[in-house]
Amino acid sequence: MRDIAEQLLEWADAGERFAVASVVGVRGSAPRAPGAAMAVRSDGAVLGSLSGGCIEGSVHHAALESLATGNPVQQSYDYDPDDPFAVGLTCGGQIDVHIQPVDPRRDGALLAALRAAVADEPVALARVLATGATVAVWADRSAGSTADPDLDQRVLSEARAMLAQDVTGRREVCQPTPSGGTLDHDVFFESWTRPPRMLVFGAIDYAGALARQGKFLGYHVTVCDARAIFATPVRFPDADEVVVQWPHKYLADCDVDGRTVICVLTHDAKFDVPVLEEALRGPAGYIGALGSRRTHADRLRRLREAGLTEAELARLRSPIGLDLRASTPAETAVSIAAEIIALRSGASTAPLTSTNGPIHAHG
Repeated sequence: MRDIAEQLLEWADAGERFAVASVVGVRGSAPRAPGAAMAVRSDGAVLGSLSGGCIEGSVHHAALESLATGNPVQQSYDYDPDDPFAVGLTCGGQIDVHIQPVDPRRDGALLAALRAAVADEPVALARVLATGATVAVWADRSAGSTADPDLDQRVLSEARAMLAQDVTGRREVCQPTPSGGTLDHDVFFESWTRPPRMLVFGAIDYAGALARQGKFLGYHVTVCDARAIFATPVRFPDADEVVVQWPHKYLADCDVDGRTVICVLTHDAKFDVPVLEEALRGPAGYIGALGSRRTHADRLRRLREAGLTEAELARLRSPIGLDLRASTPAETAVSIAAEIIALRSGASTAPLTSTNGPIHAHG
């Protein structure tokens, strides 16, 4: 839902009612992971996607019915090879979909969570699937209620734990009953943390193409260069920020974690070596550097002279990107983005025609 949050808020601010259909469970091969969402406005307009087209027609119809009744709906879709007209996933997987009507006048918790997501403020959204009761949960506060104070506390505790781990998924929240038994509540939690960072060092034309790819993949993109004449917002309109500073000095003060992507595009030793020395000793999940194999060999020599170990140097992806025979800035950006995705997912990068097993993997 986070991917369509801005448009949903536009609908809500205009007083429009809509239904949100969310993938809450996946079994086997399926095109989208839990949390994927599609919204249907009362006039039939659509945002987002759940399956790439396999089930959208059926979900659209169910969403309009949910809006008409005001009640949440749960649907499951799989593949029936014996019924060519059945609605399901041709990839053979199964997905569970929760459809919830939203009225801007009443559903303040969901809208508060959407506003937090648009502002890149970490928030979890918890929905009790049977009732549609919604709670927005931050580290220090919450909005909305399940209408049961004890259940609220259990949902808040689970939501904060999942938010801290950046986990989205369906959980059974167990609540003791006076008789000594338990009442199990099926709750779907979505964790919306701050987007990961992509730090692009070197204000060259390749940086512009890479910034576009980074935004497309959901990164908060920073372009940094010491040369003010090149590092301007006009040249990099897709970047979230453009910084004029020596790259290694900027990186030394940066908030970097295991989700951070660092791309060094300057291929100039006076810029490359200091920033890579800083990067390779930090926790970034991906560190790549542009340049020829000769440039790479010289860069490694300089980094060894600076005291980096072989283990630290082994983290460097250089020459940067996958072998796509890329030549233009746009092609090079695609090859870099593909390598980032492959490293994050552990994919083989082999053509799918030469591999076996599920195409889609969600955790």
